[in-house]
Amino acid sequence: MEKDLSKFKNILEWLAPKRSLRVRIFVIVLATGIIPSVLMRYGIVNNYEERAVEQRSTSVQTQLLTVANHLINNHYIANYRMQNAAYHTSEQIIDAELEMLANLYDGRVMIIDSNFKVVKDTYDISEGKTIISEEVIKCFRGENTSHYDAEHGYIELTTPIVDTTVASSGDNQNTVVQGVMLTSISTDSIITTMEILNRKALILESMMIMGIVGLSLFLSYVMTKPFNRITEEINKVKNGYTAEAISVPDYAETVHIVDAFNQVLSRMRTLDDSRQEFVANVSHELKTPMTSIKVLADSLLVQDNAPAELYREFMEDIVSEIDRENQIITDLLALVKMDKSKQDLNIVALNINDMTELILKRLRPIARKKDVEVVFESVRPIVAEVDEVRMTLIMTNLVENAIKYNKEHGWVKVKLDADHQNFTFEVSDSGLGIPEDSLAHIYERFYRVDKSHSREIGGTGLGLAITKSAVLLHRGTITVSSTEGEGTSFLVKIPLNYIAQ
Repeated sequence: MEKDLSKFKNILEWLAPKRSLRVRIFVIVLATGIIPSVLMRYGIVNNYEERAVEQRSTSVQTQLLTVANHLINNHYIANYRMQNAAYHTSEQIIDAELEMLANLYDGRVMIIDSNFKVVKDTYDISEGKTIISEEVIKCFRGENTSHYDAEHGYIELTTPIVDTTVASSGDNQNTVVQGVMLTSISTDSIITTMEILNRKALILESMMIMGIVGLSLFLSYVMTKPFNRITEEINKVKNGYTAEAISVPDYAETVHIVDAFNQVLSRMRTLDDSRQEFVANVSHELKTPMTSIKVLADSLLVQDNAPAELYREFMEDIVSEIDRENQIITDLLALVKMDKSKQDLNIVALNINDMTELILKRLRPIARKKDVEVVFESVRPIVAEVDEVRMTLIMTNLVENAIKYNKEHGWVKVKLDADHQNFTFEVSDSGLGIPEDSLAHIYERFYRVDKSHSREIGGTGLGLAITKSAVLLHRGTITVSSTEGEGTSFLVKIPLNYIAQ
């Protein structure tokens, strides 16, 4: 096991430099510079070789055509066939011309007649021998051929020796290939020049590579410097040296990264402030019943002969305060459960109409005490995938709040509707309404709109926070509209089919 962990650690250490942006920029710039320079060197050398071979072939072929004309004019091949022909001076000149051409290009020239026999060989090796090859046959058909053998360093050329005669009518010309000149010329001078050119190009390439390496190091450092600054600023925030928003405006990318981090930082500050406020509110809400209980208990202790009726009254108040504290703790636990992951949801398909009827049946006795009429309007039957406990909590909290914060002889209207994707649960009332400046805070924990009447109305200030958390767990939305003194309307929209995240 330890060996496997050690091997995995070594792999990570080996991969770490390759994941570095600086290393990647260095490699990319280096490759971008080196590859074209290497290709350029090979391109220059190869291009020179092709052009030099082409020019040498063209130049030699021109001279060979001139020699071929001399051969025809001096009946060189015909005289060779005549064994008794005298060796004329003109033939000596042609032989000298062939030798000079062969020496000039460090090559070899062979004259081949129509019977494929070698008439003349500047190497004096193959005279009288028969040579049959594809190139020679093509040349007898009137085609000039040229072949470059780079491996052995020579160019092989074939040149037809053409005799042009005028027909008896005087109008047409007849061309007859009397022989072929098979020439091999050395390319040593071209290869030597290529080696020199390649050496100089290699020196230039090495200088370019050194410059490119330096440029790559410089660019990789300069281009990644803003990201290092971002890391330093984030580390300052992490270590607690600063809590200010950071700014690195060098690149558009760094601006986007910094903006995203600043938004997260702002969110973290908000969450921290909310957490501190929540702790303070919890401490206050829990301390208030405890203080009341202590005051009541102390009042009883200082009275030696307190009547039983007073004891009973004080004990009822103590029980009421204990119930209130218990309700706060219960709501806090419910809120904590809401903050857990979605896997705690027990999703089942339920008849929402029947559920609403049952909840309203439980709450109507509370409404009758305040003489509040509860009306239920169901537009269509609805079956949805919901968590029954949390959905009951949503409906109960909204309807109970509408009853509690209503006027006497008021009304509460509950409406169910649905489309092909969502169902809506709307609770409207004729109650006290919510001031406009309080609408943005009603879902905050322990927030109460009317603090002066909160004690007599009851509640913990956690109901709407719990309701919103339950709605969000169902991937739904909750909206509110209210006019102070006229009433409030909450609209909850929940998907018919629960989609797990």
